[in-house]
Amino acid sequence: MVNPLEGGAGVHGHRVADESLLNDEKSMLGNDPGGMLRATASAGAQVRESAALAAEVDLTMLADEGRPRAVVVAGIGTAGLTGNILSTVAGPRCPVPIIGHRSAGVPGWVGAADVVIAVSASGRSPEALAAAEAAARRGARLVAIGNPDSELEALAERARAPFIGVPRRAPARATLWGLAVPVLLAGRALGLVKVTEADIAETATRLDADAERCRPAADSFVNPAKALALGLAGSVPIVWGSSPLATVAARRFADTLAANARYPVMAGALGEAGRGRVGLLDGVFGGLAESSRDIFADPEDEDDTVTRLRLVVLRDGGLNPEDDADEPVAVEERRADAIQTLADRRGVRCDVLTAEGGSALERLASLVAVPDFASLYLALAHGLDPMAVPAISEMKELSNPMPEGLQ
Repeated sequence: MVNPLEGGAGVHGHRVADESLLNDEKSMLGNDPGGMLRATASAGAQVRESAALAAEVDLTMLADEGRPRAVVVAGIGTAGLTGNILSTVAGPRCPVPIIGHRSAGVPGWVGAADVVIAVSASGRSPEALAAAEAAARRGARLVAIGNPDSELEALAERARAPFIGVPRRAPARATLWGLAVPVLLAGRALGLVKVTEADIAETATRLDADAERCRPAADSFVNPAKALALGLAGSVPIVWGSSPLATVAARRFADTLAANARYPVMAGALGEAGRGRVGLLDGVFGGLAESSRDIFADPEDEDDTVTRLRLVVLRDGGLNPEDDADEPVAVEERRADAIQTLADRRGVRCDVLTAEGGSALERLASLVAVPDFASLYLALAHGLDPMAVPAISEMKELSNPMPEGLQ
């Protein structure tokens, strides 16, 4: 049994990131026995596969009763993020509220007038299963998405609800697009979101192209994900999105940095940050830490015992901003320019990623792909296995009740 005082039990790696590890493809792949790099590179294939799987399911029954009062997307972790994706791609003019629910069951007001989308990569998440059961019991329209031949599929069959089976080949955090696309297509069947076949194809192509740019064989100076990872090494990252769409990507980056690289990170909307959290730039890890840094010194000679902030700004600026945005894109752009200026004045280093693509879905994908790879490369630079997270296994073991016979 693990001694609870031995906090490092089962943890392997080193505190200081080693860039040389990222330029040795064989070593990298050896430190990634679970194939997280390969799974992340399959994002484009996930989009195509899950779209094809969704097309095989009759989703018309979702729309048979007309427009719902509200849509609840139930799931936790990566599955829960799919609700944010549906909401942001649908945009602020979506005719009904889209609500993410990240705990067991469904909100108390859910009834026959509503739709529940239960999402679980494994098909056995207690949160998704409880949500599906509650939806069926209350007469709400239900669609379930998850691993085939799972408890969730069996529950959907009993409720005579559509089930989209998405094979699970990697941890949920590496299968975001396999889960998100069916959620979007369920939303399209309800008339809530405009996602065309061209949008899906272009998003898959974008993810393929970014996977190629971020491939393990590409050296750090030409691989944007490796460069971002090395810039974040040893820092306290803050990731802010300039728009609702960019904020979803920012929160996704925070999730992967925490799970894959085990880095503490803050993420959120830049507009909200400007009301208080921007003060972090003046704090002990921001301007006060940077004031002692020699700006002319070689970065390799810097004192690595000083922990500093590292700011990452995700910028959107999509098409037709006046029609589809909560506020004019000019406001978002001025705010993003301002935060970069503030960081520069305080010597806080800042990385900027700007969305590309014509549709909201493709722009979101362009802000997610490189950071996804960066979180993996940061883990590998520290000698960490990005898939195996001992604390997760221990948390499940400690929080699950013991069988009565062993108590």
